[in-house]
Amino acid sequence: MERDMRRRDVMRWGAALALTPWLARPALAAAGHREHGSMDVGVMPAAGKLGLASGLPLPALMRLPLERKDGALQGCLTAAAVRLPLLSGRPATEFWAYNDSVPGPAIELSEGETLNLRFDNRLPQPTTVHWHGLPIPADQDGNPQDPVAPGQGRDYRFTLPAGCAGSYWYHPHPHGHTAEQVYRGLAGVFVVRSRNDPLAHLPERWLVLSDLKLDDDGGIAASSDADRMDGREGQFVLANGAWQPRLTLGVGERQRWRIWNATSARVLKLALPAHEVWLVGTDGGLLERPRRVENLLVPPGGRVELAVTGRFAPGLPAGLLALPYARGKMMGPEQDKALSLAEVDAGEAVATAPLPAKLRRIDALPRPAVKRSVAFSENMANPAAMFLINGRTFDMDRMDFTGKVGAVEEWEIDNQADMDHPFHLHGTQFQVTERHDGKGWRREPYLAWLDVVNVPPGQKVRLRFRQDMPGPRMFHCHILEHEDAGMMGMLDVRA
Repeated sequence: MERDMRRRDVMRWGAALALTPWLARPALAAAGHREHGSMDVGVMPAAGKLGLASGLPLPALMRLPLERKDGALQGCLTAAAVRLPLLSGRPATEFWAYNDSVPGPAIELSEGETLNLRFDNRLPQPTTVHWHGLPIPADQDGNPQDPVAPGQGRDYRFTLPAGCAGSYWYHPHPHGHTAEQVYRGLAGVFVVRSRNDPLAHLPERWLVLSDLKLDDDGGIAASSDADRMDGREGQFVLANGAWQPRLTLGVGERQRWRIWNATSARVLKLALPAHEVWLVGTDGGLLERPRRVENLLVPPGGRVELAVTGRFAPGLPAGLLALPYARGKMMGPEQDKALSLAEVDAGEAVATAPLPAKLRRIDALPRPAVKRSVAFSENMANPAAMFLINGRTFDMDRMDFTGKVGAVEEWEIDNQADMDHPFHLHGTQFQVTERHDGKGWRREPYLAWLDVVNVPPGQKVRLRFRQDMPGPRMFHCHILEHEDAGMMGMLDVRA
């Protein structure tokens, strides 16, 4: 019964869509779809028919040149259209890119250092640069209230505090345009180093995972109605801008892999079946102790650090896989088979480097001064307000909550919707303390610093955090299409 009601709401939304000019988009393949009438379900040309090269060496990420001047590291970042050769025998594909690179240039600093970055916007849309996960001042965090107009620029300046070493990233955050700007190519990684890194002896691999959706002509495909409802996924999941690239791991060699889920909406259930894998870090840096894992779920916007040892177990896939995962899509098909993200070739035998039993200390946040509830919901009968937080769509002029600098807060995230909704909070990291799977609460088995947590339908998550700087902080679903559609709120942190 609930499923049938949801279907009727989707079809009602489709009828309303036809009468709503601002939502209208060119149909890619909607005609005749039996379940959804005239709705555009976004049928894509098959990956194998487009001729995108695969199996090439994993590309190294370009690095942003930084110059030390006046006590800070200074650099320049420009967002602009760029044409990149993608398909053999076809015209170059237009992306939107930072410094003409997809992914954008990697930025690497150490705790305590200051970044002074000049940003110029040469896009046809307003944009911002959001420094995802970094504990920096609100007025430097690229919030949607602070857009950079086309043809304009601004300076971002911030100092990285002690204890924030980890794998972060940067991407646009203009309200209503975030998803498009990210899927066109605007994203880059930001690594903060610790001067006392217990894993500094391990060789590193950086893998930025992103979706690419192409049309029949090899251009970036327009988003379909299904993309806007479910969250956009493409024919290709790229690693560092390449499809199913190859990398080498020595037999017995232990490497440190930093992995970013820079997709708009895809929940990645990652696995390396033939190898020994330890989870050593999450969004906000290292765990207290390594944890042996067979697979792990990384939501859109999330990051993990892994210690991977080359075992090449016979009969098992040697590469990095995304295992099947269903996230409750309303229109598009679910991922029902494993995807190959990168092939791993066996190198020479190497002595296995040690993995410390203790990585760092993480103290549990104390009892909260404030408790709040955040409910994700969907209203498919209203195309102007489909994705809601606490029954309301985002309003740039409204503060949803008011908090205090330094106060520990506990939030209960309740997914009352039919799809997975990954929760993201700006300006800080949080600790998940409990999860409710619909049957009962269970304690989180270990402490970790996160800024994104996936919340499946019908489930709840309790988390605690502390904001150390004043200003407005966004919280939202990190399926970017849902964020753009209004599944976002603001916390006003006061001194």
